[in-house]
Amino acid sequence: MKKDIHPTYEDATVTCACGNVIHTRSTRKEMHVNSCSACHPFFTGQAKYIDTEGRVERFRKRYQTEKKS
Repeated sequence: MKKDIHPTYEDATVTCACGNVIHTRSTRKEMHVNSCSACHPFFTGQAKYIDTEGRVERFRKRYQTEKKS
């Protein structure tokens, strides 16, 4: 590595909007995020899946072509 061209890599604090604080290392000392693993629905098991039933069938019906045998 060349000297004096890289940013310093030091202790950092990541603060979530829910109040969770994570201590890690980064080139930035402090970061603020909107969601973390403690409050994000994917990690908490509260994720809601959008019902896409019928979308593929509608697409096929709209752009239907003759089936090749």
